[in-house]
Amino acid sequence: MFTMNKFWERFFHLFTFISQGSSYLNARGYAVLHRLHHEHSDTKDDPHSPKYYKTVFGMMWKTKKIYSRLSTDKIKVKPSLLKNIPTWDLLDKIGDSWISRIIWGTAYFIFYLMFSPSLWFFLLLPIHFFMGPIHGAIVNWCGHKYGYRNFKEIRDRSTNTLPFDFITLGELFQNNHHKYPSRPNFGIRKFEFDPVYPIMRLLDKLSIIKLKNN
Repeated sequence: MFTMNKFWERFFHLFTFISQGSSYLNARGYAVLHRLHHEHSDTKDDPHSPKYYKTVFGMMWKTKKIYSRLSTDKIKVKPSLLKNIPTWDLLDKIGDSWISRIIWGTAYFIFYLMFSPSLWFFLLLPIHFFMGPIHGAIVNWCGHKYGYRNFKEIRDRSTNTLPFDFITLGELFQNNHHKYPSRPNFGIRKFEFDPVYPIMRLLDKLSIIKLKNN
């Protein structure tokens, strides 16, 4: 969708680690997982298709196991799936470790302890602990089960779950995305609004990124 220079690549790689915290996913594992999903969407080789699972938990547990093997290079994949993936071995090793996840989780707990106005707020802690998997579960489960399809000729089960997708920042326009994987704007029809696209346009204007297909 876009390119960036080495400085901004490193900046956003580090910023991803800071913002994802306890649910950080390294770029290699996530990128290959996503590319396998597009290549084998809703087939038995899809790493996260709800078609073959009775519950979202079963789907995400299978996804977790495949991601773990991909991120540690235990699954050999064809070279084309590894093209243009940013690498930062030290950061990925730290971010993907259980020590890092425990430290982040402890930091979240301390923050809640210091600033929560009520104990009820502690019920939100699991969302902070597992925000990455929760986001992935919503996108891959709902985006292949519920909603409407602009492109019915696509053989997979991808759908557009919401006309105004603020919950997952445009990622529930799965049917649109599977039709045009490299299109930066996931919204196609007039009433479909991808909230990340204007941000990408701004970053492009600021020369932080360079959009390929605008």
